[in-house]
Amino acid sequence: MIFNNLADKPHAVCIPSPAQSHIKSMLKLSKLLHYKGFHITFVNTEFNHKRLLKSRGPDAMNGVPDFGFESIPDGLPPSNENETQDVAALCEAAKKKLLAPFNDLLDKLNDSASSNVPPVTCIVSDGFMPVAIDAAERRQIPIALFFTISASSFMGFKQFQALREKGLTPLKDESFLSNGYLDKVVDWIPGMRDIRLRDLPSFVRTTDPNDLLFKYCLECTGRASKCSAVIFHTFDVLEQEVLNALYSMFPRVYTIGPLQLLLNQIQEVYLSSIGCNLWKEEVECLQWLDSNKPKSVIYVNFGSITTVTKEQLVEFGMGLAKSGHPFLWIIRPDMVTGDSKILPPEFTEETMERSFICSWCPQEEVLNHPSIGGFLTHSGWGSTIESISSGVPMLCWPFFADQQTNCRYTCSEWGIGMEIDNNVKRDKVEKLVRELMEGEKGKSMKKKAMEWKKLAEEANGPSGSSSMNLDKLVKEVLLS
Repeated sequence: MIFNNLADKPHAVCIPSPAQSHIKSMLKLSKLLHYKGFHITFVNTEFNHKRLLKSRGPDAMNGVPDFGFESIPDGLPPSNENETQDVAALCEAAKKKLLAPFNDLLDKLNDSASSNVPPVTCIVSDGFMPVAIDAAERRQIPIALFFTISASSFMGFKQFQALREKGLTPLKDESFLSNGYLDKVVDWIPGMRDIRLRDLPSFVRTTDPNDLLFKYCLECTGRASKCSAVIFHTFDVLEQEVLNALYSMFPRVYTIGPLQLLLNQIQEVYLSSIGCNLWKEEVECLQWLDSNKPKSVIYVNFGSITTVTKEQLVEFGMGLAKSGHPFLWIIRPDMVTGDSKILPPEFTEETMERSFICSWCPQEEVLNHPSIGGFLTHSGWGSTIESISSGVPMLCWPFFADQQTNCRYTCSEWGIGMEIDNNVKRDKVEKLVRELMEGEKGKSMKKKAMEWKKLAEEANGPSGSSSMNLDKLVKEVLLS
């Protein structure tokens, strides 16, 4: 779209939830809107803005016309820049402390509209930052809520009130976590067949009737009906049944994804300079991958929030060692609880010639590398949708939140994953890695993964559902 003067140019303020995967997805959507002709203001918390500057350098935040970055305080005490902030504390702050600074920022942007910034015309907010709804209502401008999770996970969160009313949550005591209660089938959720309690977002497992994360997710999904549109980072054929149910619940639902495939369609080099990783990428891992045979390497990354105990680290490590397959393993500085990240000497001896360990990497480049044959993941939605885009099957070790739901669909509905038990043991890791990389089940999963990759590419082609939904979002909502 071409806008003849500054005053006519639409201005979208995009605010993600302050976590790595949310920032990454929102930044991709922001790039697509910029390509469609929008002036973009991307809003991080001050904590994450500093981390981006540290990991990417100041040049990554400047240099693209009509694409600006701003930051607002999160209201939390200062913390270590190498560590992910506490999720519960972030939710509490987002609910109570972000609205005033966000409103102040919008006022500032509109005050500077006479210079080189057009007036703010719409807001695209993470679905888990509901304060933006109040800001949009105050200014009477459109707001689209972008849920960077699967549609199925959103539907699970949306049932929290009903689950509570039916007495299914909170759990009566800790014994209900292990006595088989979580295997109970919930047969009344629209669009979700044969779902068990254990497959729903993990906050249903609380024993606390006032659990902060449960209540926050309940509020966020409940307030979604107040926005102009709801966006999901998915594509139609992947989650058709649950999307059909959601279409009847909200006046405007747009599936736009996988976002990287949409970005690949436009191939604007200047946009690729805008990065979003909160840790510095160790690109040397790509050179190491070059030295390996096609489909021979298992990629291991538990995302930006998951933590493991020293014992779990060792079990995963020794399972990978005994599998005999080469692997690339991402171990964040804050991934292991406690002080020790030391793997036993026998791990180093067995894997020295066939392993590469680093603290962070350019994940999509890794997943699309010819040498990658499988992905051991925490089942975060960002990682799951990127793996689907790349045609890579998964071993799933879900940690919390929506990851249990993603794991269920990956393994049972889409046929591209196998689950590792929460009580991780090296023998099981070894067995599953071998099955994924060389077994008959692994071959079947790889074939299915390539089928889903093709469907994802079709959805993001010029006449695909995701491409058309992006155009509809712009015309029907953001420019209305």
